[in-house]
Amino acid sequence: MEFRTKSIFDSKTPYSTQMKSRILPVVLTAAATSLVTLFAANQFPEVAHKLSPTYSSRQLPVNYVDYGDNSTTVRSAAPVDFQAAAEASVKAVVHIKTTTKPTTRVVRDPFMEMFGFDGNQIQRIPPQMGSGSGVVISPDGYIVTNNHVVAGADQVTVTFNDRYTSQAKVVATDPATDIAVIKVSDKDLSYMEFGNSDQVRLGQWVLAVGYPLTLNTTVTAGIVSAKARSIGINRTQSDRAIESFIQTDAAVNPGNSGGALVNTNGQLIGINSAIASPTGSYAGYSYAIPANIVKKVTQDLIQYGAVQRGYLGISYRDRATMTPEEQASLGIDRTEGVYVADVVTGSGASRSALRKGDFITAINSVPVRTEPEMLEQVARYKPGDNISVTYLRKGQTGQTSVQLQNADNNTSLVKAATAAGLVFGGKLRNLSAAEKQRFGVTAGVLVEKVGTGVLRQQTNMQDGFIITNVNDVPVGTVEALQKAILAAPRNTQLAGVYPGYSNRYYYGLADATADAGDGSN
Repeated sequence: MEFRTKSIFDSKTPYSTQMKSRILPVVLTAAATSLVTLFAANQFPEVAHKLSPTYSSRQLPVNYVDYGDNSTTVRSAAPVDFQAAAEASVKAVVHIKTTTKPTTRVVRDPFMEMFGFDGNQIQRIPPQMGSGSGVVISPDGYIVTNNHVVAGADQVTVTFNDRYTSQAKVVATDPATDIAVIKVSDKDLSYMEFGNSDQVRLGQWVLAVGYPLTLNTTVTAGIVSAKARSIGINRTQSDRAIESFIQTDAAVNPGNSGGALVNTNGQLIGINSAIASPTGSYAGYSYAIPANIVKKVTQDLIQYGAVQRGYLGISYRDRATMTPEEQASLGIDRTEGVYVADVVTGSGASRSALRKGDFITAINSVPVRTEPEMLEQVARYKPGDNISVTYLRKGQTGQTSVQLQNADNNTSLVKAATAAGLVFGGKLRNLSAAEKQRFGVTAGVLVEKVGTGVLRQQTNMQDGFIITNVNDVPVGTVEALQKAILAAPRNTQLAGVYPGYSNRYYYGLADATADAGDGSN
């Protein structure tokens, strides 16, 4: 049997006639179905919706991309324009150049003396030059910069954005915060207004303005990457260092020190001070002193010549220097706040409810979780001010009032000579009661900076030395030391100790009235 597949091409009927007869019923059926569907959808919309292939009895929660009370998605801000802030800032940021005269000093060599030779060796130090930045903060010529920019300088030159150059004098410095104030005689200067550094937020756009690498005015941009950072750098200048840096990723290089950290409104929110770098050049992080600290310090330096710094009167344990085991033993690993390791006798804290073992959690209702945050808040007040301290003790919250005192445990204003006496061309100050207790001395004067005068020229004394005696006479203040020197200016013997060392050291001055330098450091 033969099977044959029949095709339309096998038919004798014309092809066009066959197609019309087959397609026409299909077209008519489709048209009728569409009309019925449209009629039903119009009369019964809810039923039609349920019959739709995209309908599901469980709808998905679809929302517009917007900020809601329970949403973690935030609306992105409009693009930031730095032009106005940058153009205004560069007019108030200056280039600072410093020079130091060549000096000579006598260094005692005990090894040579053992063999009967003259142990005094003369060292000659060549002239040195430095560079940094500064910010004009008043139209009458006051400029804020870093202490390390002008420390030890014999001459300070300021160059403005328009290339005009002027000589400046050092008004006063504060190594504890690394702030210095210098002044030029020019008037009607462009200056920068202080912003509120408390309002600085993580992720906020900022500008760094300065003179890096001896270039002309340079503006870089970045964001705030952290707050209340402590990196230990100010401890090289002061044993009472205060650090609560604003950390940014705005590019900062050598020469930017003392320059401005600016918000997008053109306000000064910090003074650039340091970078974290394995090479000495920018490697991703820069650090600025918050404007609220800068403002308080500069006002004190201009008005008093010294910072009127109030102290709580406590010692604390820094978490960064403790092992996990030590933190666990004190409960620090589980508790936010500053651990009170001790309360100084006679201090404001000793007359309050604060006790050893407490955790300070707020200053004047401002939360403090770390030591830098606490130091930043306290640094804004002066001796005699009463502040509210919130603390945690055995899980219970308490609050007390503390009257801040100065380093000598009283509320008197600190004079410039007392805070940093210009003696021998160096910078000296009285020891506080807490420091005397810590260093194990009953009296003494701290040599914060040896300077470029006779201490540098005639001895090998190092910064941080504590002078306890002059010609075997105890001295407890800068004024007492000055009187002892005036009574016997020649062949003077200074005795004292270095913190952390048990040996007693002696330094001899052939003539304490010799050229003592200008004391600007």
